[in-house]
Amino acid sequence: MYYAYKYRLKPSDAHHEELDRHRDICRQLYNHTLYRLNEYQDEHGELPSMTSLRSELPDLKTWWDGLSDVYSKVLQTVVERLFDNLKGLSKLKKNGYGVGMLKWKPPREFRSFTYSQSGFKLDKKGGQTVLSLSKLADVPIRLHRDIPDDAKLKQVTLKKEPTGEWFATFGVQMDREPPEPPENPEKCVGIDVGILKYAHDTDGTAVRSLDLSNERERLEREQRKLSRKQHGSNNYEKQRRRVAECYADLRRKRRDFLHKLSAYYAREYDLVAVEDLNVKGMLESPSNSRNTASAAWRTFLSVLEYKCKREGTHCVAVNPRGTTKECASCGVSTEKSLWVREHSCPACGFEADRDANAAWNILSRGLEDIGVGYSESTSPEREALWLANESLSDSSTPVETALPVDTPVSAKRVVEAGSPTLKERTADAVSE
Repeated sequence: MYYAYKYRLKPSDAHHEELDRHRDICRQLYNHTLYRLNEYQDEHGELPSMTSLRSELPDLKTWWDGLSDVYSKVLQTVVERLFDNLKGLSKLKKNGYGVGMLKWKPPREFRSFTYSQSGFKLDKKGGQTVLSLSKLADVPIRLHRDIPDDAKLKQVTLKKEPTGEWFATFGVQMDREPPEPPENPEKCVGIDVGILKYAHDTDGTAVRSLDLSNERERLEREQRKLSRKQHGSNNYEKQRRRVAECYADLRRKRRDFLHKLSAYYAREYDLVAVEDLNVKGMLESPSNSRNTASAAWRTFLSVLEYKCKREGTHCVAVNPRGTTKECASCGVSTEKSLWVREHSCPACGFEADRDANAAWNILSRGLEDIGVGYSESTSPEREALWLANESLSDSSTPVETALPVDTPVSAKRVVEAGSPTLKERTADAVSE
């Protein structure tokens, strides 16, 4: 398996200048390669191969003085980066998206370069850990966690964030294979994600969403200050960095929360079932798009997937349609508005928290997807639901439904158990 380990660099002013110079040379090479690609396509009517463009690099060094100052593997990865972008465009085009052409990169949009296979190593110099980069410098690095001894360093990507900070991300290969998920998982959990409660699982654990209101207020305040600065001035640049720091603070806190939550579920359970939400479609809705974007559900699912693979846990993304409406006990669908936070089944009388009911449905679908289904009438999970349902009293009469079991029932047509209306109807039926 391949992993990524990200660390903060601590470059000096001289290192900053040299890193920026190498980054800008790579940017210029990217733009030159894009020009050669378009020129070749106009002459021959087809795209050149990546090998042919990489073979031109030695000739470029004869008249491009700065190109010889950059490690050869770094220059090759710049050409590979261009072709990776072309593959991404062609993939989007095949999926029906309207795409244009690749454009030249300005300095603010080209922020990274990569050493692949060779030209870098971690070393100890002057009593501190440094990242030795060929033809560049020995840059101090903050190793806040150790890389495993049996790991092979395949590449390192150096990236400058909008805040001006530099980070190094190592591509690491592990020879050992991850454990296989169990055929018959014992500890299983279904997770329903939301806005106020970020996650509500079938074990009764409800995790509140991360409160980032103070960070958002600070960001908006700094953005207003930026709008009053003259574009291009020194004060504008200082304020732009403050705004970038606010963005970075938000992003770090959110990702830290998602990593910790996903690691907990991946390590504690044999099977984790979640909803495969269409987040892109939800963001297009104007009603609650800001909270949806802040929740980062797609990021949570991506992080959960690779951590479950690493820990040998089943991670099943199920179809989310109807998980809130469907009764976890009998399967009857009941329409309910968003403000209705309790599930009350008109067919079987089962009552539970809306999110808990959805979590049980998600778990049921996840078990079915991997072929570990169970009977609805005899499953211990559904029996546990009934035992845990303290809101149903022993003396309450069954809930009345006016429609067949297979028909979705609107919440407006449900008559609550024990209500005066139902008692009147029951009394009339007995007298008749």
